[in-house]
Amino acid sequence: MRFATKCLTAMLLVAVTAVQAQTADEIIEKYIKNTGGKDKWLALKSVKMAGKAKQGGLEFPFVSLQAQGGKQRQAFTFQGKEIVQPAFDGNSGWNTNMMTMKAEKMEAEDSENMKQEAADFPDPFLNYKEKGYKVTLEGKETVEGTECFKIKLTKKPVKVDGKPEENVVYYFFEPENFVPVVSRSTIKKGQMKGTTIESAYSDYQEVNGLMFPFSISQKANGQPFLTIAVEKVELDTPIDPKEFAFPAGN
Repeated sequence: MRFATKCLTAMLLVAVTAVQAQTADEIIEKYIKNTGGKDKWLALKSVKMAGKAKQGGLEFPFVSLQAQGGKQRQAFTFQGKEIVQPAFDGNSGWNTNMMTMKAEKMEAEDSENMKQEAADFPDPFLNYKEKGYKVTLEGKETVEGTECFKIKLTKKPVKVDGKPEENVVYYFFEPENFVPVVSRSTIKKGQMKGTTIESAYSDYQEVNGLMFPFSISQKANGQPFLTIAVEKVELDTPIDPKEFAFPAGN
């Protein structure tokens, strides 16, 4: 009887250990595999998204462009005017000034931070070790009604007023398909400094063998802030470099 009890105890310990053995590396590996595979993600040259965004009761069309080399451009149209928030050509960034409605270059520090963030294309978890990033599994947490794995992604520090600050994003992966359903981070600089931004991702759809969320909603300090409905995703579409460049004559 004592031997049988010991065997049962050992089996239970093995079962518990197997459950606890789910590591951050394994979760990320499953995520990359389930959304298309490492080779497909690494081969991706560009992503163009278009759809509708809603904020404060207003709805407006948007177009998002991303390309290798960290290039990106997020633009929406409001009352017939295109507003870029932000754009990055691989070296420097710029925005549309909401007061003057003219293009305005970012401060050097902001461009440097954006250069680091933009280099994550097409996904921050892709080759994260080679980037010098660290992932840790911080247990489970229920978000959006689902108990998820909580992954802490520690990236290279960003600079705020010349000083390096920790750059951390928390991702919550649902346990069935191992895709993130929520990300959570804190704004480090500007008027919204200290604000916690939580983005929820849903309606994952396949586009040329890769999975993208077609519905994104954001909260600022727990309050609904922005919702995005993606209507179309195009991959590897040639994008004119001028789309990312600071407009001539500004």
